[in-house]
Amino acid sequence: QVETLKAKLLEQAQEISRLRSELGGTDAEKHRDLLAAENERLRQEMKACEGELRELRRQQQAPCRDCPHLQENAGLQEQLSQLQREAEEARAKLVELDLEVQQKTNRLAEVELRLKDSLAERAEEEERLSRRLRDSQETIASLKSQPQQIKYIIKTVEVESAKAKQALCETQSRNQYLQEQVGMQKQVLKEMEQQLQSSQKTEAQLRAQIMMYEAELERAHGQMLEEMQALEEEKDRAIEEAFSRAQVEMKAVHENLAGVRTNLLMLQPALRTLTHDYNSLKRQVRDFPLLLQETLRSARAEISQAIEEVHSTNRELLRKYRRELQLRKKCHNELVRLKGNIRVFGRVRPITKEDGEGPEAANAVTFDADDDAVLHLLHKGKQVSFELDKVFPPQASQEEVFQEVQALVTSCIDGYNVCIFAYGQTGAGKTYTMEGTAANPGINQRALQLLFSEVRGKAADWDYTITVSAAEIYNESLRDLLGKEPQEKLEIKLCPDGSGQLYVPGLTEFRVQSVEDINKVFEFGHVKRVTECTNLNEHSSRSHALLIVTVRGLDRSTGLRTTGKLNLVDLAGSERVGRSGAEGSRLREAQHINKSLSALGDVIYALRSRQGHVPFRNSKLTYLLQDSLSGDSKTLMMVQVSPAEKNTSETLCSLKFAERVRSVELGPVSRKAELGSWPSQEHLEVPKTLLGDSPGSAAPPGRGHASPSPGQLSSRSASIRRKLQTSG
Repeated sequence: QVETLKAKLLEQAQEISRLRSELGGTDAEKHRDLLAAENERLRQEMKACEGELRELRRQQQAPCRDCPHLQENAGLQEQLSQLQREAEEARAKLVELDLEVQQKTNRLAEVELRLKDSLAERAEEEERLSRRLRDSQETIASLKSQPQQIKYIIKTVEVESAKAKQALCETQSRNQYLQEQVGMQKQVLKEMEQQLQSSQKTEAQLRAQIMMYEAELERAHGQMLEEMQALEEEKDRAIEEAFSRAQVEMKAVHENLAGVRTNLLMLQPALRTLTHDYNSLKRQVRDFPLLLQETLRSARAEISQAIEEVHSTNRELLRKYRRELQLRKKCHNELVRLKGNIRVFGRVRPITKEDGEGPEAANAVTFDADDDAVLHLLHKGKQVSFELDKVFPPQASQEEVFQEVQALVTSCIDGYNVCIFAYGQTGAGKTYTMEGTAANPGINQRALQLLFSEVRGKAADWDYTITVSAAEIYNESLRDLLGKEPQEKLEIKLCPDGSGQLYVPGLTEFRVQSVEDINKVFEFGHVKRVTECTNLNEHSSRSHALLIVTVRGLDRSTGLRTTGKLNLVDLAGSERVGRSGAEGSRLREAQHINKSLSALGDVIYALRSRQGHVPFRNSKLTYLLQDSLSGDSKTLMMVQVSPAEKNTSETLCSLKFAERVRSVELGPVSRKAELGSWPSQEHLEVPKTLLGDSPGSAAPPGRGHASPSPGQLSSRSASIRRKLQTSG
């Protein structure tokens, strides 16, 4: 604060010096007051600082020699004394400025006095000149009246002496001066006459206005008199009417008074009765608070009992509603099973950092709190609702998702064909749902683990063999992910036994017996699958992946043989080339992916509209899924959607496609079971090439390994084991 005051005083001194050099006496007076007020304010601030310093001195109870606060206090005191000296200098400068202002004021007063004296002298001079002008005019008038004498005198003077000539010259010069004065006075007189004429005009105008105002006043006075006369007449009429009404009312009052007197005589018994009733009511009012409290207590008890009954009824209704909802869902699932509808589950992934920030990354998907099969999408300001068989919110775990599909997976053991495929735009989480991570596996690995668990549970009566195949459709080419040469293109063919089912010649099939075998197969196939980085997904799948699990069972007591297949499909994501930034080979991959998904949409449309021809052969994907979509399989579609605002168009298309798929009826599913001989264990270990075995039929002819020799079997098995060990 001391430093601030010092800076302010320096600024004040500079301002004083600048005003002293630039401003005159009048401006100095104005700034003097301002500087005095500022100086007074600074003086008060300085006094406040001194008070704070004194307070600090009183607070020091035991001052020490080397205390830094004491040294700082000494420095502050020195600065304060310097500041006081500077303030005294500023005061002195201010006094000097006051003296200078006073001197200038005195000089100004003297100048004003001299100006007044000059004005007075000028007035006297004008008066003297006026008198001389009048004298000159009189002289001129007298001279005009005697012209001959003047001529004579002039002529006479010409004959006279030189002294008379000099006097005559003086008289002539004075006469010329007087004529000039007369001309000036005439000019002044003319100006005064003009002013008089303008004054007369102004007077005439004012007189005209006064006359107009007088006429207006007279007219207003006449109107006022007429209005007063009308008001007087109206007042008289009102008084007469009021008097007549008062007489009539007075007469009626007298009549009513007579009736009241009669009624009073009759009402005395009624008054006694009312008095008695009043006393009884008074007693009741005195007892009313007690009755009111008692009534309130009973009412509160009844209301509490009613509220409790309503609550219990609501709880019971809610329990019944939930039970009915579960029963409805169960009946719906049973109806779907009987009709053979494709079940559709939806899963919404959470918002991630790849979605960015701002309005484009806002959540556009909401859920129904009472129905877990409904979700709402906000698209272009409008809310669109979709109903599926089950909807999983972003916080749903992999375990919760698998619990809903494990019933389908276990039906594979009983001899049914099952197909689960994930659909959605790129980056929506399809691969995560199907494959998952090592720490949190998806449907594929959990399904095989569940199959092993079920097989172990039935080991007392049944013998089961589980085999696995993996393939991908890349750029409309079918490739074996578990074969020695994954780049080799495979073909889809009809089974030659006449069953109408499809198989893939040359597709490698491995027998798995433990979770370790599963991990090796998954790792071996995952390494060979094609994935690339795009603008929409860092690890975008560029192909459709199919995991084919075949479960063969034999009931040792009855000889019943079952064959079930589980097709787990991870479809490549649909993408817009403009957003994904695909170029070159990526662009060609995107075109093939979008073409195959469009063919899948055409197949769904044909099945939904029950057309005679279903275009399964328009794409390798739809041709390979023909068995799963033609009515002999339990099919589930997991539609994956993104909740981000920027992906609402793709999300809307995916959900509309899911609703169309949900309405497709494939018909009842048949179980693949028959009585027959069981193939040897050695034969099961041989790689199979049949994707869709027909129930009860042996391997079709032409597969090349229907009856291999023992040496060929052992060498082939050894190579498969070495391959699995190497990939592991």
